[in-house]
Amino acid sequence: MSGQVIITGGEGGLGRVLAAAFADAGHEVLAPGRSELDVCDASAVKEFFKDRAVDLLICNAGLTRDALLGKLPEEDWDAVMESNLRGAARCAAAASRGMLRARAGHLVFISSHSAIHPPAGQAAYAAAKAGLIGLTMSLAKELGPAGIRVNAVLPGFLETRMTKGLSVERREEVRAEHVLGRFNTAEAVGQFLVTLHERMPHSSGQVFRLDSRVG
Repeated sequence: MSGQVIITGGEGGLGRVLAAAFADAGHEVLAPGRSELDVCDASAVKEFFKDRAVDLLICNAGLTRDALLGKLPEEDWDAVMESNLRGAARCAAAASRGMLRARAGHLVFISSHSAIHPPAGQAAYAAAKAGLIGLTMSLAKELGPAGIRVNAVLPGFLETRMTKGLSVERREEVRAEHVLGRFNTAEAVGQFLVTLHERMPHSSGQVFRLDSRVG
């Protein structure tokens, strides 16, 4: 399939690095931010993907609203689900229509370590990211007969804008959970995704964990 690489949430730290990695590998890349593609707007998503040939869609857009569940406003829960889970599903559904016609394509969902080992106070984010893993496995079975791959990637803790507000103490607590004693980098995630897309054509329905936390 000859088409574009689309990366949602393109204005974020990881989105920018992923876009650069695929551009350096020779791909035509679009990495729209929210002003260009609001994944929470069904009509905007439909219009964005209309008649667009997509080789790879990386669903990277998302946000956090962390709080203990009993203190989390319902509108914050809804915002996290809409952006992280429903928005990703919405984009995947729109992009997969063209992939089904071409009988080729690749969907990647950016999930999180929190999907499988969530900390206290992150129920909404953890639930949404866990939902992406279930979505990955279901869509892999649904779309596999048409030659379309679907995978999930858990990048690990990255020093990006999303994690910038954490205290030094919390950063060190997280670092101590890594058997290598260091965090992953956005650049390494970018290189892995290029490799997954270009050199691992037989991998689908998989969940790739990219840091060194065990368990």
